Amino acid sequence: MTAGRILSESRPVKRRRLGCFAAALLMATGLAGCDMAPSYKPVKLVYPANWEGQGVIRYGQPDDGAPRGDWWKAFGDPQLDALEDRALKANPDLQASAESFMQSRDVAAQVAAHLYPQVTGSAGGEKWKGSAHRLWRGAGSTGPTYMSSEQYSGAATWEPDFWNAIRNRTLMAKQSAQQQAADYAVARLSLEAELAWDYMALRGLDAQDAVYRDSIRYYRLAVQITQMRLQGAISAGIDVSRAEAQLYATQAAETDIRARRDVMEHAIAVLVNAAPAAFHIAPLEVDDLNFPDVRPSAGLPSTLLERRPDIAASERAMAQANRAIGVSRAAFYPHVTFNAMTGFMDNGFDLASLSNSMYNFGAQAVLPLFQGGIRRAELQRSWSQYRQSEDEYRSTILSAFQEVEDGLTNVGRLKIETVQQNSAVQAALRTQTMTMELYTGGLTNYLDVVVAQQAALVARVALMQVKTRELQSKVTLIRALGGGWSAKNLPEYKQIRPFKPLQYDGLRTPKGVSGISVSTDPANANLSRQP
Repeated sequence: MTAGRILSESRPVKRRRLGCFAAALLMATGLAGCDMAPSYKPVKLVYPANWEGQGVIRYGQPDDGAPRGDWWKAFGDPQLDALEDRALKANPDLQASAESFMQSRDVAAQVAAHLYPQVTGSAGGEKWKGSAHRLWRGAGSTGPTYMSSEQYSGAATWEPDFWNAIRNRTLMAKQSAQQQAADYAVARLSLEAELAWDYMALRGLDAQDAVYRDSIRYYRLAVQITQMRLQGAISAGIDVSRAEAQLYATQAAETDIRARRDVMEHAIAVLVNAAPAAFHIAPLEVDDLNFPDVRPSAGLPSTLLERRPDIAASERAMAQANRAIGVSRAAFYPHVTFNAMTGFMDNGFDLASLSNSMYNFGAQAVLPLFQGGIRRAELQRSWSQYRQSEDEYRSTILSAFQEVEDGLTNVGRLKIETVQQNSAVQAALRTQTMTMELYTGGLTNYLDVVVAQQAALVARVALMQVKTRELQSKVTLIRALGGGWSAKNLPEYKQIRPFKPLQYDGLRTPKGVSGISVSTDPANANLSRQP
């Protein structure tokens, strides 16, 4: 009777326990959603209504003339287009940045996994034999010398996110992935601009080399003229020496230009994933830079915040710091975990029997009562980190404004300087021609000719340098304006997960998102391809 009463009383107790467990689950579901993170609003900055720099901007039309997509194609150079395309496909630094973004997506998936129950299964069996004469086994003992056990079970653990600590960590991981996407955009834009800048420098050196070669031909003729005059006893030997010195100095300067061009060519080779020894760009033979007059527009200051990937990356860092405050706040509240296990165990193979079943379930709540100020220090540090991210965000925006102002100023001023320097070249060439005519007519000495020749050469080289700087300033301005990038290009939260819930194939190379993909092209290993 006693045993019967105990059995009859244990069933209601079990039901009450199951009811309490279910109630705890419902309470956990209800409490999950208490977000401890403060409401996030990016800092509002007051910026000037218009730009102060004298550039090519037209106010009130922020999208008119703004860089778009493949912005380098506006320069109309097929060689540059091919180099940019090759660099975007094969540059190792850019590919490494893409891999960093892919890894951040995986980190976000790992963090998000803690929102769900962690379920495991196990199965096992063992057989054990003891010695019949083992210690403490009495004489005539009939105890077993063999034991066996077979079992399988399943277990589940779940941490209800009462205070949104896990959700905030998940959002931080997703925002970090967005920041990595913005960093990739920064790396891509930097690569595009650096390659275009180097290419303009290379073509500028080609133009200078053509100027030097043209001057060398002229100086050789001058040497011949002075030698002929010396033979006719019309002029002194010093004129020949001066002409030869001018020729040799110009040849040396031209050699230096070629060396600088080779070094610039090597830099371009590395950017396009080629070994410098196997890479060559044919030089141009004209003493001018014939590129279209590209006129990028800056628009309004407010649009710059949407165009610059570095500003977007800084803003995403600020958003993460905001969520970190919620994680620090959640540490002040109980940490609750639910767990359950069930299965079967038997000393044979009769496992699927109710009498051989086993289970346990429970809940645990942990609340730190005294830690010497650890949680308060962490919370205070989180607030400080958030304010630091605001300061860095403001600094990034100020730097962006400065770069655009510098670009507008340089583009405008260098355009004027190009016109002025071109006038100087025309005047210097006229002077050079007149002094040579006067010299051959015996109306002046050769020193005047040398001075005129030097002035003409310096003016022509300076013109090519100014034109090169003008082209490079346009590239720099386009880079400062974001190169056609937009904050809309950042991946959305739902796009960050790198695989589907039941996907087990295609994990080696995840699919790209928001224009970011990794390359497994074996041709990238060939560093000897010509442009």
